Amino acid sequence: MDERNYDVIHDGGVPIKAWTRGVPIEDEAVLQLKNVSKMPFIYRWVAAMPDVHWGLGATVGSVIPTERAIIPAAVGVDIGCGMMATKTSLRAEDLPDGLAGLRAAIETAVPHGRTDNGGRNDRGAWHNLPDPQAAAWKSELAEEWDVIAEKHPKLRRGQTAAHLGTLGTGNHFIEVCLDEDGAVWAMLHSGSRGVGNRVGTYFIALAKEDMRSWFINLPDQDLAYLPEGTQHFADYVQALHWAQRFARLNRRLMMDAVLAAMRTTLGRDFAHGELAVNCHHNYVQREQHFGRSVWVTRKGAVRAGSGEYGIIPGSMGTRSYIVRGLGNPDSFESCSHGAGRKMSRAEAKRRFTIADHIAATSGVECRKDAEVLDETPAAYKDIDSVMEAQRDLVEVVHTLRQVVCVKG
Repeated sequence: MDERNYDVIHDGGVPIKAWTRGVPIEDEAVLQLKNVSKMPFIYRWVAAMPDVHWGLGATVGSVIPTERAIIPAAVGVDIGCGMMATKTSLRAEDLPDGLAGLRAAIETAVPHGRTDNGGRNDRGAWHNLPDPQAAAWKSELAEEWDVIAEKHPKLRRGQTAAHLGTLGTGNHFIEVCLDEDGAVWAMLHSGSRGVGNRVGTYFIALAKEDMRSWFINLPDQDLAYLPEGTQHFADYVQALHWAQRFARLNRRLMMDAVLAAMRTTLGRDFAHGELAVNCHHNYVQREQHFGRSVWVTRKGAVRAGSGEYGIIPGSMGTRSYIVRGLGNPDSFESCSHGAGRKMSRAEAKRRFTIADHIAATSGVECRKDAEVLDETPAAYKDIDSVMEAQRDLVEVVHTLRQVVCVKG
């Protein structure tokens, strides 16, 4: 009897192992998975997570192991995007009855959103870089960034340090949550911001130029790749890893600011960090799988090695999960990065009303206006179905329910 928890899709390339039982997957996403599976450097198979959905070049919610090549668009432009969560010593009863003040304090402490087309007056960037951000930039990022930008001057155009410790827009968020025992958690979702976007966009374009110059035909031009051993590959890996460090540091600095805002608003100190997780879900790293060292691209997927902690958020009005990996080799030790969208942002704005959104986010102190309808809970897949589909990939350690949600 076959007890595997995934289905296998074959279409002339390597197999696609899909953890999508009980979860909808659109035809466009299946086509993208098939296109990726036919690339000549895929190692063994492609893994599709239960939150899989259409993305640029490759699906969001996929794990793509490769040998001697990386597809920049399969990584995407939100390089290093991921989650951070920390458990505090606070209890539900320590929070005030009204949470609007706490939400406002967090919104003041962390720049979020985007105005002025991302320019000098953008509200989502620092206008005067605070000391912690300035010190972190100088000590951890500035020197290597100068090396990268010296080789590729176009990358200098736009914000760098001014985005360190800022949230961004779209599905990025900051939340205050309660777990199943009433403990208070702080949780957030963001990545490498504008500079990561520039790195991704720039090297996607370089890969496409290389494909044209080498007369390589692809099923999708966004599957343009950089072969290992070329200068563009080496430069991309350096910039990619730098952006991933930026993203992790960005989340850490935001978390420090959120915790400080909570202390000020609540008028009391508290402990935190008994359990803290800071994990990427849009990234590449070298890993050992089935006795071989390969590049593993996780686009909307979290590493779930045996005993490793991860975070799987739902949406603005549903549960999120702190999980522990089961180290399943068939998924290349990976799990989903969230519930996954079931419709486009434009469709969500057409389909749902503000009244729908208010009802769906009842009990959560958050934005309830037309500008966040694309993030309303009904735009996402059912998180319970997603978790059930990957029961052989992770075990749930904590279940979180948000009471405050800050969106860009």
